[in-house]
Amino acid sequence: MKNSKAKIGILFTILLMANAAFSQNPNFHIYLCLGQSNMEGNARFEPQDTVNVNPRFQVLEAVDCDNLNRKKGLWYTAVPPLSRCKTGLTPADYFGRELVDKLPEEIKVGVINVAIGGCKIELFDKDNFESYKTTAPNWMKGMIDQYDGNPYGRLVEMAKIAQKEGVIKGILLHQGESNTGDSLWTQKVKIVYDNLLKDLNLSAESTPLLAGEVVNVDQGGICASMNKIIATLPETIPNAYIISSAACPDVADNLHFSAEGYRILGKRYADTMLELLKNK
Repeated sequence: MKNSKAKIGILFTILLMANAAFSQNPNFHIYLCLGQSNMEGNARFEPQDTVNVNPRFQVLEAVDCDNLNRKKGLWYTAVPPLSRCKTGLTPADYFGRELVDKLPEEIKVGVINVAIGGCKIELFDKDNFESYKTTAPNWMKGMIDQYDGNPYGRLVEMAKIAQKEGVIKGILLHQGESNTGDSLWTQKVKIVYDNLLKDLNLSAESTPLLAGEVVNVDQGGICASMNKIIATLPETIPNAYIISSAACPDVADNLHFSAEGYRILGKRYADTMLELLKNK
């Protein structure tokens, strides 16, 4: 009798594992997006950005947004804003649109966007973010509080929800302005990347990191010198790829991209990812 019960228990466990495995849709490609204001979306989206969004492109809402009738942890068609409730256009918008336009019809694309304007990469270091928060200005703390004080934790929380339905295919980063001149930036990014891999049970070989340049020198970018440091990221993370910001229009502050700049940059992220998918 005991042996029979043990066998039934083992069979039940196997069935549960099989059901969990099959509940993941390999054709639902999910991308994690993080960074500061240019990933958050600084430019106001325009009418052209809110129409004809393919429902195959989805966003997993990371905060409750009553003004958008969206709830944290649920999927929606990826009409902007894709970060918090009142943010703007981001590279993630046209990244996802370009992917669904170019990939086979059976593939869906989902993004999770957790970004904080003005933050250093240290905010996403799960072991040191608390000490960084003590130095943050009050206006930033308000944004951080929308993620219950832990943007990295919220990103992982949402990613685990997403993994029940799809497969994480990559990570998009746009950050660096607040770390301009920081020679340790690449190592700090690696800490965040490695933590995401570990916490989400991902492999480095199958999880590329796509990192965008800040506003380019050809647009008068005031942080353009940081692009030399960003360019070295693949030396620290072999599966990292740099997305050029050359000729991406910016706005008067020479720090943020215009709506058109975000569209161009987002499509460049997508072009890189499409090449990687094709090579696989």
